[in-house]
Amino acid sequence: MSKRRDQAGKSVKFSFEFFPPKNAEMDGQLWQTVAQLKSWGPEFVSVTYGAGGTTRDTSLSTVARMIAAEGLATASHLTCVGASREEVLAVVRQFQEVGVERFVALRGDPQGGIGSAYQPPAGGFANAAELTAGLADHGIRDISVSAYPEKHPESRDIDADIDMLKRKVDAGATRAITQFFFDNAVFARYLERVRAAGIEIPILPGILPIQNLAQVKKFAGLCGASVPRFVEDVLGPVDDNPAERALRSAELASRQVRDLIDLGISEFHFYTMNRVPLMEAVLEQSGFSRSLGKETAAA
Repeated sequence: MSKRRDQAGKSVKFSFEFFPPKNAEMDGQLWQTVAQLKSWGPEFVSVTYGAGGTTRDTSLSTVARMIAAEGLATASHLTCVGASREEVLAVVRQFQEVGVERFVALRGDPQGGIGSAYQPPAGGFANAAELTAGLADHGIRDISVSAYPEKHPESRDIDADIDMLKRKVDAGATRAITQFFFDNAVFARYLERVRAAGIEIPILPGILPIQNLAQVKKFAGLCGASVPRFVEDVLGPVDDNPAERALRSAELASRQVRDLIDLGISEFHFYTMNRVPLMEAVLEQSGFSRSLGKETAAA
């Protein structure tokens, strides 16, 4: 498998997130991306699931192909917005029928959109902790959940946010994947507080190589993440120069990964945005080596 080793010789692992295609052109782009990135030997991949299950059918067909044709350990995202417990578990069984035994348990955005109040459906799961418990009771043993180094926008404060993460862990979560962030000091402070709260599961930093700065800033504003000034200073001046922007973006993300490895982090989750060139540049500059059927380690 494709790995890098940290200074102590520990294997450094990573996983990829993909999203289901919306049309034929995006379908081709997705599978080209998967074909190229699978050769890097990810520990697993995940496939997103639209708010309220709006991409359920394409998510199902996508994960089925990831498993059957691509041979990838695949986790399906799962939300509980607008559905009863029975309806959610019926979806789980559908995914199990195509070989899915890994899930990323998420409450999902409110049906009124980000910023509106979340109203649990009658007989539904009230939050991601309850969804995680439902999956665990159903027999699922590999459950990823979300974590927020800068606090979920709906949480009262960081302590309440970490308390929710602990509830998810107590319910059966086996790992947490963070919202994207760009300042490693933010992640280090968050991880310290998480460990102080007695949470010991792996916390995978969510790394987002920036394809489009304006889009990332807009999305960050919606989900409670921040885009530091140093990111804008690096990418802003080359916003109209795609080639230079890609070079600088790869360097930003790879430096973030290398610095986190130096801090002792050994597992990462990459938000690929279904795109190859920038993602591969980040992996190469981070010191990972492509898998060719045997484990290798970059110098």
